[in-house]
Amino acid sequence: MCINEMALSFLLEKFIYKEKNTSDKIKTINLNQNYIIPPNRSRYLSEIAETIRDYKKWVASETTLVRKYHALSQSLEILKNEAKENNDPINKSNIDSITQSIDKHKDQISPETMDKLNDWDSLYSKYTADEYSYKVRNKVIKVETFTKTLSNIKIPKVSFPKFHDWGDRINWLLLENVSGSFPFTSGVYPFKRTQEDPTRMFAGEGLAENTNKRFHYLSSEQQFARLSTAFDSVTLYGEDPDFRPDIFGKIGNSGVSISTVEDMERLYAGFDLTSNSTSVSMTINGPAPIILAYFFNTAIRQQIRHWVVQNKLLTPGEAYVRTGDNRYGFNVHSGESWVVDSKTPKLKEWKEIQKLVPPKVYTKIENATLQKVRGTVQADILKEDQAQNTCIFSTDFSLRMMGDVQQYFINNNIKNYYSVSISGYHIAEAGANPITQVAFTLANGFTYLEYYKSRGMNVDDFAPNFSFFFSNGLDAEYSVIGRVARRIWSIALKNLYGANKRSQMLKYHIQTSGRSLHAQEIDFNDIRTTLQALLAIYGNANSLHTNAYDEAVTTPTEDSVRRAMAIQLIINKELGIANNENINQGSFIINELTELVEEAVLDEFERIADRGGVLGAMETQYQRGKIQEESLNYETKKSLGQLEIIGVNSFLNPNRENDILEVSELIRSSSSEKELQIKRLNEFKKRNCDLSKQSLSQLQSSILAGSNIFTELMIASQFSSLGQISSTLYNIGGEYRRNL
Repeated sequence: MCINEMALSFLLEKFIYKEKNTSDKIKTINLNQNYIIPPNRSRYLSEIAETIRDYKKWVASETTLVRKYHALSQSLEILKNEAKENNDPINKSNIDSITQSIDKHKDQISPETMDKLNDWDSLYSKYTADEYSYKVRNKVIKVETFTKTLSNIKIPKVSFPKFHDWGDRINWLLLENVSGSFPFTSGVYPFKRTQEDPTRMFAGEGLAENTNKRFHYLSSEQQFARLSTAFDSVTLYGEDPDFRPDIFGKIGNSGVSISTVEDMERLYAGFDLTSNSTSVSMTINGPAPIILAYFFNTAIRQQIRHWVVQNKLLTPGEAYVRTGDNRYGFNVHSGESWVVDSKTPKLKEWKEIQKLVPPKVYTKIENATLQKVRGTVQADILKEDQAQNTCIFSTDFSLRMMGDVQQYFINNNIKNYYSVSISGYHIAEAGANPITQVAFTLANGFTYLEYYKSRGMNVDDFAPNFSFFFSNGLDAEYSVIGRVARRIWSIALKNLYGANKRSQMLKYHIQTSGRSLHAQEIDFNDIRTTLQALLAIYGNANSLHTNAYDEAVTTPTEDSVRRAMAIQLIINKELGIANNENINQGSFIINELTELVEEAVLDEFERIADRGGVLGAMETQYQRGKIQEESLNYETKKSLGQLEIIGVNSFLNPNRENDILEVSELIRSSSSEKELQIKRLNEFKKRNCDLSKQSLSQLQSSILAGSNIFTELMIASQFSSLGQISSTLYNIGGEYRRNL
C-alpha cells in the first residue's frame, strides 16, 4: 500500500460520518480490511503469466518425451516384425536395450499425459460415432455428431484430428483439445446447443413498454428469449428522470429509462423470467447493484402475481402488469396469448397483492425464483474507470458492492445468473487494439477474483458466476481472442488457483464492433458486421449480438435490427461449413496467431504487474493512456488513408452528397414520453413515501454497521427510486473522482 493510501485509511478510520436522524448519533466506518488486493498478492498478474508459460514449457517437455517414447516403441515393433518376416533370430541385446529406453522415457511422462494418450482411440471413437452423450449439471445431453448436406455427405460437427505421431496427439490434447475439455481452447461445451441459437440482440429505447415491444418483436420467432437491455444515460448515471435541462433531453434516448421497480416490471412483461427459455442481460455498471435488485424483485413479483392468479385469488387482469397498449400476460413468449380488453379491471396495487400470499409461501417463491433466473448484469466497474466513464460511486465502494452482490449470490445459491460481465467491448470501443482489449479484460477479471478471494470466498463458489464480453472487429487478432482468453483463464484457474472444471470455463459474449460502423456508405456496415459475426461463430462465442447498420447514427429501427438478426441466422442456418464447430482448429495461421496473441497478452500482464497490478496502474492512468494512444494511432492512419476503410477513405461513391444522412428515420423519445416517465416516478414516490424513508434509513445504518449492501438493496429497491438510492449511497460511500 502506498503512503497516500495508508494516510487515507487512517483518516477514514478516525473521521466520522454523521447519520441524519433524530438523535444526530455519530457513527464511524469500521475498516476491517483497508485494502482491495492484499499486499502479498500485488504481483498476481506476473504469477499468472509465469503459470501460463510454465505450463507451455511443461507441454513442450511432455511432447518431446512422448515423441521419443513413440519412436522407440515403433523401432521395437519394426525390429520384431522384420525378424519375424525374415525368419531371423531376434537380437536380444538390442531388444533389451530399446525396451529399457522405452521404460525410462515412459517413467518420465506424467500419469495425466499417459492417461490422455491411452484414451485417444476411445475419444476418437466417441466423436466419429453417430451420437455423442455428455452431462451438463447432471443432465444427459445427446447430440448427433454429423449433419447431412443436400449431396448426402456427412459433415462432422467436430472434425477430430487424425494424428499418427503420439507427440502431435499429446501436444494437441494439452494445448487445444476438444471443446468442453481443458484447456478449453476451442470452446467450453462439447457441442453447441442445437435448439438455441447464440442470438442475443441489444435493445433499449424510450419508455419500458417501447423496449418491451421490441423484445417481443426480436424473440417472436425464436424458441429462446435472450434479451439484452440498453439503458439511457440518465439511468446509467444513477439519476431519476427530471425536468432539469441536463436530464430531460436524455430521458429514453439511446436506451430505456428505468427508475423504479415498476418500470422494470413493465420492461419484461410477458416473459417468464424463471423459464429455462428466458435469459436477461443488462448493460449497466455504476448503479448496477440497484438495477439488479430491481430485476430480482421484478422476477419475484412476477411469480407472486402468477401464484395469486393460479390460486384464483385475483383475475389475470387484476394481477398482471400491463404494457403501454393495455396488454397483459404471464409468459406470452412461450405461446400464451396477450390479453387485450378495454373492460379490464383496475390493476391491484402491489401492497394489496402481497397481503394475499402467506409469508412461508412468499419466502419459498422468492428463494426458488432467485435460483432459476438466468442472465447477466455487466457491473464491471474497473472497465468503467479505464474506458467507458459511467462510474458514479468511489471505486473502493463500488468494489465492495460488487463483492456483496457475489456474497449474496453464494448465500442464496444463485448459480444461473452471472454477477458480472467482465467487459472488453467498451475498452475496444474507446480505441484499444484487440490485444489490449483481451489483456485488460482478463487482468480485470483476475483482479475481481483476487479481491473476492481476499474476502474469504472460495473460488469455486464465485468463478462460475463470471462471464466475459468482447468486441469483434476485422483485425486478424480477432480470429483468436476467444481461444486465447479461454486458454489463459483455464490454465491459471486450474494450476494457480486450484479451481474445479466449471470455474475454469470462460464463457463470453461477442458484440460486433460499433466503432467500425460509419455514417458514410452506411449500407456497407452490414458487410462488416457479417464478417465480424462469422469470426464470432467460428470462434465458438457463447452468445452474439450483431449491430444494425444504422447504429452509426441512431437507435436501430425494426427493419434494420431485423437485417442484423438475419446476418447471424443466415450464417447459422444457411452457411453449410458453419455446421462444423471446430473450424479454426488445425489451421496453421490460427495456431500461429493464437501463440502470438497469447504471448502479447502475457507481456501486457507483466507491464501492469510492474505498475502495482490493475488498481495500481489505474492510479497513474496507465490503462486510459494506452487506450488513448492506440485510438490516436487508429484515427491517424484512417485519416491519412494508411488504413483503408471502404466507402470512407477509399472506394468513394462519386455520386454521394456530403452531409446527407443515409437513414430513413432517427429514433428519439418524444417529449410526451419523457413527461409521462417523470409523472410515473412522482406517483411512485408519493405512494411509497413512508416506506422509502424507512428502507433508506435502514440501508444507511446497515452499511455503516458492515452488513451486506445488496441484502438491504433488495428491500430498499421495492420502495425507492434509482435517484433516491444513489443519493443515499453517495452519502456513505462517496462519489467517484478520477485520479489526476
